[in-house]
Amino acid sequence: MTDPNTNTAKTTEPTAADPAAPADPAAPAFAVRDLWKVFGPKADRIPGDPAHQALSTAELREKTGCTAAVRDVSFDVRRGEVFVVMGLSGSGKSTLVRTLTRLIEPTSGSIAMDGEDVLGMDKNRLRELRRRQTAMVFQHFGLLPHRSVLDNVAYGLEIQGVGKAERRAKAQEIVEKVGLAGMEERRPTQLSGGQQQRVGLARALAVDPEVLLFDEPFSALDPLIRRDMQEEVIRLHREEGRTMVFITHDLSEALRLGDRIMLMRDGAIVQLGTPEEIVANPADEYVRDFVRDVPREQVISVRRAMRPADAAESGSGKELAPDTLVVDAIEAVASSGEPCRVVEDGRTLGIVDHERLLAVVAGIDGTLADTEAVTV
Repeated sequence: MTDPNTNTAKTTEPTAADPAAPADPAAPAFAVRDLWKVFGPKADRIPGDPAHQALSTAELREKTGCTAAVRDVSFDVRRGEVFVVMGLSGSGKSTLVRTLTRLIEPTSGSIAMDGEDVLGMDKNRLRELRRRQTAMVFQHFGLLPHRSVLDNVAYGLEIQGVGKAERRAKAQEIVEKVGLAGMEERRPTQLSGGQQQRVGLARALAVDPEVLLFDEPFSALDPLIRRDMQEEVIRLHREEGRTMVFITHDLSEALRLGDRIMLMRDGAIVQLGTPEEIVANPADEYVRDFVRDVPREQVISVRRAMRPADAAESGSGKELAPDTLVVDAIEAVASSGEPCRVVEDGRTLGIVDHERLLAVVAGIDGTLADTEAVTV
């Protein structure tokens, strides 16, 4: 089996852990291996049959009556990252996120959270996982229309058995955090779409989950409201460092939010990497079409654009950090009128000049640096 996060062979499976024990800080938030979800008659025969596995989605449906929504998927979600799963409608991304907490039961494979076997959990343990360790924010807000904003936010704590005074105090704190102060006693029908989604986000945050799962939460919002909600997610992640798994079909949203992006097609992983890796080195024509119109200078860093420095250049010129975006480096080079040095820990790594930066903008920088993006 291949570990898609390191592109090296991996022979061990995630093992069960004592649910009462503290989480292993070295373990990924989620470790998914060889995961399949097949819908249809005798679905469990598909993952173990090489002949069926080799069929396309259309061929499999025609031959067996089954649909493989998730096909042999393996990945890790690292602690504290925003892990984005994206793809077109029907790519399997929403099915995948629901299998992580068994809202949809996988057909085969393994899922571990903090090293604990999710598929081996009984009903009580699984209920605790959904109530306390994870929380999901959906596209459709699912607010209780007869409850106020404050009581909607406190609902998860109520399910946990938290006393009324304590849960309302916690809900008040979260309401203020997501920018809804002053709206505590309003009903959902008195709120805009963006405000309703903030209530949904606050409800998820109130239970203090280890992992937030977002299933295309902003796709029904107007563009300006959607951008505001993206900014809210970025702000919350910056302040709290909470692990997030974010499902979207929108590439610009994925590039804005994701520390890493997993691109899916027909239930399988096409490419997994950082936004920069995917834009700079698309795995195939499908990914290349996705990123064709992305402003490369707003995603690619000078680490990928730099050239070696000669002896005369290594000690002079304006300094840039390796993760400086090309768009900012263009401004720095233009304002200084000379090449800039890429410096890390006091050491000059390379030089960026007009020629190298314009090559990135023009999309002819493919040989500048190797990528660590994983293709599957």
